[in-house]
Amino acid sequence: MNPARTAGLTALALTAFAANSVLCRLALAEAVIDPGTFTALRLVAGAVTLGALVRSRPSASRSSGRSWWPAVLLFLYAVPFSFAYVGLSTGTGALLLFGTVQVTMILASLRREGRPRPGQWAGLAVAFGGLVYLLLPGVTAPPVASAALMVVAGVAWGFYSLAGRGLPDPLAQTATNFGRTVPMAAILLLATWSGDDLELRGVVLAVISGALASGVGYVIWYQALRGLTGIAAAVVQLAVPVIAAAGGTVLLAEPVTIRLAVASALVLGGIGLALKAGVTPSGVLVPGRRSGRHRPL
Repeated sequence: MNPARTAGLTALALTAFAANSVLCRLALAEAVIDPGTFTALRLVAGAVTLGALVRSRPSASRSSGRSWWPAVLLFLYAVPFSFAYVGLSTGTGALLLFGTVQVTMILASLRREGRPRPGQWAGLAVAFGGLVYLLLPGVTAPPVASAALMVVAGVAWGFYSLAGRGLPDPLAQTATNFGRTVPMAAILLLATWSGDDLELRGVVLAVISGALASGVGYVIWYQALRGLTGIAAAVVQLAVPVIAAAGGTVLLAEPVTIRLAVASALVLGGIGLALKAGVTPSGVLVPGRRSGRHRPL
């Protein structure tokens, strides 16, 4: 793929991922929708959009896989994500989410592949230290319950991403996963619906999050992946918390605190170090070692 096209698609996809945080925080901060309704509408809108995109392909594979586990993980990500943003700023939530996602995926890969390199341990230690620093008690510390919910969302998204590796048709499978969350979303809506704080603006923000930031965002990301190496795809996602924080500053006037800035540098720098330590001079990602032999992902 043309490098300029790859760069453009990557930028669009990362902006879409960051937009999910901005849209959710914007809706909840203005109290125009409750987190349960936002989640349900987001999942349904994503399912409808992705389903339409799959059906529009003339020779599309519509086969889905029998396991519902990825859909459950997707749901377990989406629900705490929304409820966490009741108490988190946009940038803090995105940092916790993507930091936890990357740490989860790296640790899972290291556990599967064998003993990690010293540089990988060092990077993970720095990243984990950044998350701990962000959550230490203090005036600017995020609420513990909200932070815990976002960490749960990050772990679920990390395992969801791992479950999707190597799929022959990731778009079709993602559409299936979103479709399978619809009955779960209906149960969530029945369990949390109160009718309070629901305005048209909130509904529009939730639908945009599901249809565009999630649905169309994933389609663009799959296109961008054709021109990215595995390590590049992992590293560029570190820009998402920065984009989200910028969006929160512009649209919600959220301040970028010293704590958030330092934690961001530690988390993103540590993850970058861990990823870099697993790359050979030829560019092959090597997450760990077993019996002295390197094994690529």
